[in-house]
Amino acid sequence: PGELTASENKLIAAGCDVVQGSAGWHTPQGNSEPEMIAMALGAEALMGTSIRSTPITRRIMEACPDLRIVAKYTIGYDDVDVDAATELGIIVTHSPTEANWGGVAEGSVAMMLAMLKKVRERDEAMKAGKWRSKDLQGTYVGSRMQDGYEGITIGIIGLGRIGRRLTDLLRPWRVKVLAYDPYCEVARFTLSGVVRSNLETLLATSDVVSIHCTLNDSSRKLIDARTLAMMKPTAILLNAARGGIVDEVALVEAIEKGTIAGAALDVFEDEPLPAASPLRKLGHKVLLSAHMVSGNYASGIKPGAVWAADNVMAALRGELPENIVNPEVLPRWKQRFISKPIIAGK
Repeated sequence: PGELTASENKLIAAGCDVVQGSAGWHTPQGNSEPEMIAMALGAEALMGTSIRSTPITRRIMEACPDLRIVAKYTIGYDDVDVDAATELGIIVTHSPTEANWGGVAEGSVAMMLAMLKKVRERDEAMKAGKWRSKDLQGTYVGSRMQDGYEGITIGIIGLGRIGRRLTDLLRPWRVKVLAYDPYCEVARFTLSGVVRSNLETLLATSDVVSIHCTLNDSSRKLIDARTLAMMKPTAILLNAARGGIVDEVALVEAIEKGTIAGAALDVFEDEPLPAASPLRKLGHKVLLSAHMVSGNYASGIKPGAVWAADNVMAALRGELPENIVNPEVLPRWKQRFISKPIIAGK
């Protein structure tokens, strides 16, 4: 995309040959493993965002014997075979820019409020000539001191950067926030002002469940028919993390049967979302966004692209880049590449 030109120019100015894996925002190339292998032959670095149908596999990396780094523009790196990269002596980096994770947290609040306050429904009714209706009553989110209203309970799955920023944004609302994260140190729950919870309790007691964990073997389809059945029939589910965390077939069934009230989704199991997806036919019970909750002016993917380009240039200079997600590779990587530049220094 055009917004990434500056990063590409920086690499070109450093002496790199840049092969684009996308001819534009809507027309990705390399949409199969063989195509990606053909494009990647001879590469010392791979960088970019995600083409969901073509993750960076062992075969792709093995096709590049001199590959030093796979640098992601995004926070997530679930589309890279990190174990294979480590075995092959390749560094994997990601780009946890505040523009990205802060944007996801803000967007999650926007999706939650759109659902709870029935923003779309009220707008639609007004444009149809209607004026007020009992079925357009919204949900008061925060607690109230004057009449003892306790407010709703919000459950956050994953208390990383995004989950913690979300708790910061929610704090002035005086809502009860539960959080589940088996990988997070106990003190972090207290510092974030949330109640530490197990998954079952969080699902059973929350009015909004917002997913902000990474996609891995333990979180894949974490939200399925069994866990959806634990939720309140009035609850809504938010997913701005990764589509693979939610079983979409089970989610559609749960919404259709009234097991839960609805869902707001920015990510999907298959992206772009297929035209025939039943999620498109659930009306106002779902709010859908095209994996761009962090896409804001002066932010979005651009800061991550800059960071990834800097990481690539560091690796090509024979230096350690930032935000390495597989530090266990470093002894082998240093043996192969440290102080072995293929581009000039800073």
